[in-house]
Amino acid sequence: MSLLTLEGFLFLLRWIHFLAGITWIGILYYLNFVQTPYFATDLGGQARSAMMRGLVPNALWWFRWGAMITFLTGWTIVLTHIVTGTGSMPYYALILTGGTLGTLMWYNVWFVIMPRQRLAIASAEAVAAGGQANPEAAAQAPLAGRASRTNTLFSIPMLFFMGAARHLSIVNAEAPNYHVYLGIVLILAALFEANIFVGNATVQKQLATVSGTIHLGLALTVVLYIAAELLL
Repeated sequence: MSLLTLEGFLFLLRWIHFLAGITWIGILYYLNFVQTPYFATDLGGQARSAMMRGLVPNALWWFRWGAMITFLTGWTIVLTHIVTGTGSMPYYALILTGGTLGTLMWYNVWFVIMPRQRLAIASAEAVAAGGQANPEAAAQAPLAGRASRTNTLFSIPMLFFMGAARHLSIVNAEAPNYHVYLGIVLILAALFEANIFVGNATVQKQLATVSGTIHLGLALTVVLYIAAELLL
């Protein structure tokens, strides 16, 4: 296979997509599984200011640009298949499941999490310089936290369906109902996304812990998988 062919072009896109995705999701898991629980400890609380001014900005640079490159290469792959006619309806149904969740995750990184993280970093720098903390940074922190935990939740079914699009034969119905299936995906994704802003106390309580977030992610994966088996 030559890299100058369509197949080679798609391979390069997937390679870049994987590299960027591993960077993005790796840092997402670090932030949620390691850093956030550490900040809640006594020692972590003492180190929080220094980490917010030193380590966190560097981690967030890789985090947001990993998200952007993953987003751009992922949709370029899908659009290339559409334009060249090299995809199939089963492929599109499954890849768009992952793509929908991934797009919401990208949106949350750039337009929900990052603006509030910038507030938190600026507030920490102001305090370190002898100034006052910005009360808005503390007020906005829970929303950023819910967005980050929701991204962690979404990442579990997102990765499942990205892999399933090429490596799992789910579509087996005599008359696959793609529109109904994708409608279910959109509704469930929208409900979890809305929870970031308006909130459901039960769901938000689950998202407050690492284990609860993982369990919700696994539950959403199972629900979407069952929907795919029944409708596709």
